[in-house]
Amino acid sequence: MNHLIFLVGPMGAGKSTIGRLLAQRIGCDFFDTDHVIEQRTGADIPWIFDMEGESGFRDRESAVLEELSLEKSAVVATGGGIVVREANRRLLKQQKSVVYLTASIEQLVERTYKDKKRPLLQVADPRQKIVELFELRDPLYREVADYVLVTESRGPKFVVQSILDNLELS
Repeated sequence: MNHLIFLVGPMGAGKSTIGRLLAQRIGCDFFDTDHVIEQRTGADIPWIFDMEGESGFRDRESAVLEELSLEKSAVVATGGGIVVREANRRLLKQQKSVVYLTASIEQLVERTYKDKKRPLLQVADPRQKIVELFELRDPLYREVADYVLVTESRGPKFVVQSILDNLELS
């Protein structure tokens, strides 16, 4: 099956978990833009943020997105901030299948509060940062998405099936 599916949404929405399962289910490759960047640089995201700043990281992220958009068949989990650049939004809007995975602020906080690999959340009030990022990015996710799915209180297999049903792939 040739189908390229991009998953967008905030940190903690389940893009990587859902993406892996979805790719297995439809028999294609899975890519996580953050992991691709880490593999290519040999460094983790916090180190890249420390050395190159957010702008340097976003440059790397944009290059990986552009490359992965050329895949014939894959599921791509994007980083939460990929939509902040207009060029990335334009590229995503050209794709056939972009799914926005989201959850409540409380759920996002619960899923991310212990994770030290999220540089934007290494602040005094991570919950407030999640609220700020959500308010800024939610309209951008919606701008690029063909389909919005709330992952809260739903198991990964249910979410995968919902994506397949909506994209008429099941």
